[in-house]
Amino acid sequence: MDHTIVHFEIPAANLEKLKSFYEEVFGWKIIQTEGPIEYWIIYTVPVDSNGMMIRSGVNGGMYKRQSENSKPINYFSVESINDFLTKIKKLGGKVIQPNQEVPGVGWIAAAEDPEGNQFALLQPLRP
Repeated sequence: MDHTIVHFEIPAANLEKLKSFYEEVFGWKIIQTEGPIEYWIIYTVPVDSNGMMIRSGVNGGMYKRQSENSKPINYFSVESINDFLTKIKKLGGKVIQPNQEVPGVGWIAAAEDPEGNQFALLQPLRP
């Protein structure tokens, strides 16, 4: 598995305003999802009827900013979240959100590198 960026998230104080901004600037398609939290899927590339990307790219999401410190975050694909969290801690990083399941998607966790830069891990469900 390539450990590459597979998803990104952008926090927003005003979701409708930021939605319009990115749609106008880049032509992205941004759609609100149904669920327990207000979350919007950002399509930077088109997807088929199964939600699979038609061509190479990275799609993302947008959510209501929870604090002024919220920053955009990139998700990297990994085979085992727990193995990578162990490596991150061993190499001087810090776990800032423990492993949690996202139904229908897989598992996610967030960390900081030794310089304090935040990133996240995604262990996708196996087909």
